[in-house]
Amino acid sequence: MSYLLLIIGFALLIAGANFFVDGASKIAGFLKISPLLVGLTIVAFGTSSPEATVSILAALDGNADVAIGNVVGSNIFNITLVVGITAMIFPLKVDSTTIRKEIPFTLLATAALMIFISDTYLDSIGSNVVSRSDGLVLLLIFAVFMYYLFEVARESRSSTQADPIKTSAGQWTKQSLLTIAGLAAIIFGGNLVVRSSTEIAYSLGMSETLVGLTIVAIGTSLPELVTSVAAAIKKESEIALGNIVGSNIFNILFVLGASAAISPLPVDPKIFIDITILILITFVLLIFSRSHYAVGKYEGGFLAASYIMYLIYIIMRN
Repeated sequence: MSYLLLIIGFALLIAGANFFVDGASKIAGFLKISPLLVGLTIVAFGTSSPEATVSILAALDGNADVAIGNVVGSNIFNITLVVGITAMIFPLKVDSTTIRKEIPFTLLATAALMIFISDTYLDSIGSNVVSRSDGLVLLLIFAVFMYYLFEVARESRSSTQADPIKTSAGQWTKQSLLTIAGLAAIIFGGNLVVRSSTEIAYSLGMSETLVGLTIVAIGTSLPELVTSVAAAIKKESEIALGNIVGSNIFNILFVLGASAAISPLPVDPKIFIDITILILITFVLLIFSRSHYAVGKYEGGFLAASYIMYLIYIIMRN
């Protein structure tokens, strides 16, 4: 039964991603908002819904290994395999603002998490936690990021010189329903994939930490992968990259922040290494983005191969 649910979940993810990208990109055109901004907000937060659901529920259940491992593993998966596969399909153009602001903000969010994790890593093992106050700090940084996005949206619309796109109520309704239906399919399909794949993993004797960093992280990141690939195929590269960068920021600041604020998260010292890897690959993404303002096919291949090596490492480690 778990295998059947896994297949159904994948089908919903693929169909939902196509609807979601189509609807979101057309709504961006109606509102005169750049596709990058849509990728950073609506698409990113929508595709990160499975991470939020899984990590918050895991925090409530006292399963910190899954809650933290899900966020860290998902972000590593996004930067390496999602960017890698997407760039190999269609080179990702990178806006100068993304290089100067959004990717550095991703580094800031990861560095903030590193500070909290390093604190617990350097203390005695046992009672160390990402506390409620740490979670509130992450949520505060997230509020700053949201304010920045609203300012960008306001300036983008006020500086647009193009004539407004004439749209009817019927067009708005159609695209809104298309977007909502796509998002619902992504979230429901993602949850099916996570639940069924986790059951399969536990039946094979995998540890909770390994499940959080691999099966759950990959499962909850499938919406980002499918949505970004769909956007790349449709040559909406700004939505594809914005989705990935926005999702990573959302995962650390909101998902982990909310999880820790709800229930303090005990930390496995091993996660310190994974956070370090996350910072390094984010720097690599920044370097690749600065080369000709694009992530090319060969760079995408390097990132995808990096994830395979990381996966082998954590399986051997655990």
